Amino acid sequence: MSKMAVVYWSGTGNTQAMAEAVAAGAKEKGADVSLIEAGSFNAELASDYESIAFGCPAMGDEVLEESEFEPMFTDVESSLAGKKIGLFGSYGWGDGQWMRDWEERCRNAGIVLVSDGVTANDAPDDDALAACKELGASLA
Repeated sequence: MSKMAVVYWSGTGNTQAMAEAVAAGAKEKGADVSLIEAGSFNAELASDYESIAFGCPAMGDEVLEESEFEPMFTDVESSLAGKKIGLFGSYGWGDGQWMRDWEERCRNAGIVLVSDGVTANDAPDDDALAACKELGASLA
């Protein structure tokens, strides 16, 4: 059984709903899944997991949330090589540029993503939740 973390930050509940769908998809494939809020995760904990899904909504000028998520992701970034990694999050404006920037940041750091990031405009609809479940299954 693979051990997987779903690490997320959510201000309105949209990204949390996505995190729960990612976890459900992984559990359906038999993974041992931990849902963890970003402020409680660090590089030391990252070593405990074979795969990690990171979820963060677009904030401000389409950037990652800056007080909890960004510092946590910067802390764990160098410890993600060799792990199965996935990204997801919601946005309320713009066109999802924050996700493209985040994917590029990961590639530049040598992080291999299992798929393109999953995004939802505002609250995730059925299609976005299904894509989150698929992401979880691919990480399991």
